[in-house]
Amino acid sequence: MNTQNAPLIDPFARTIDYLRVSVTDRCDFRCTYCMSEHMTFLPKAKLLSLEELDRLCTSFVDLGVKKLRVTGGEPLVRRGIMSFFEGMSRHLDSGALHELTLTTNGSQLRRFAQPLFDAGVRRVNVSLDTLDEKKFAAVTRWGRFAQVMDGIDAALEAGLKVKINAVALKGVNDDEAVDMVRWCHARGLDMTFIEVMPMGDDIERLDEYWSLDDVRATLAEQFTLTDIPLNTGGPARYMRAEETGGRIGFITPLSHNFCESCNRVRLTCTGQLYMCLGQDDDADLRKVLRASDDDAALHDAIRRAIARKPKGHDFDYSRQTVSGEMGRHMSHTGG
Repeated sequence: MNTQNAPLIDPFARTIDYLRVSVTDRCDFRCTYCMSEHMTFLPKAKLLSLEELDRLCTSFVDLGVKKLRVTGGEPLVRRGIMSFFEGMSRHLDSGALHELTLTTNGSQLRRFAQPLFDAGVRRVNVSLDTLDEKKFAAVTRWGRFAQVMDGIDAALEAGLKVKINAVALKGVNDDEAVDMVRWCHARGLDMTFIEVMPMGDDIERLDEYWSLDDVRATLAEQFTLTDIPLNTGGPARYMRAEETGGRIGFITPLSHNFCESCNRVRLTCTGQLYMCLGQDDDADLRKVLRASDDDAALHDAIRRAIARKPKGHDFDYSRQTVSGEMGRHMSHTGG
């Protein structure tokens, strides 16, 4: 089956052309809403090798995926990760893949920004929830603020376009929204706010949920906000702050869900394909991958999984708790 004749279409006539792939569960931070302080990580045997990740992602590209976003954990802590980016660059060169992007905490960008650009990456999302160094240390536990700031500088120096993603957290950064927008726009960075998503029951964060309706109202006290029809392939809705000329994105899985136009699926570092962030249903592609070298069987398994993609998610704070479960990177679905 070729891409032109048979793109991935879900049961609700949505074309699935965006894959988010986690390349590791490991991270050099321990953000409070994402991981416990002393994590037990997956054994190596359960993780897909970089070669297996290449084969899987190539199968998705063969089936019409045009945008690939690499996530984690923190993707840049995986040993040898640049070989994966360099491998994926062949699909950019052929024109089959339109965009190869990355979500990162920024800690390793000084080392990797130029190689990423050389591999065809043109923009990165940096997860940064606060500009206050003490708060940053508290939220990330292990985070090094100066290192992240230097990483952002390195990305810009390499020619990468940078978007800052901040999870909106009541009592943490609800006094910083305006300052973060001004800081980003003064540096030519886009800024996106994201509602924390309920994804498990390990770490309770109900008290930190801050609706983006409230974030927008806070920003509207300082900025004239104008809706703009920007589409980066993700779920963010964008506005322009007329006073700065910069863009502000809002990703609202709870208050205004974006299921109607969902074009995304998520692949974990163990080869599980999740068709929806808010559903438990998944397909075990690792089993298919390791059972045979036949890519046709892999393509069939991917198509069967897409045929199970639900219409949307249904989060209910009355019966769920909030946890990261790769919270920063898995819920940061923007652009």
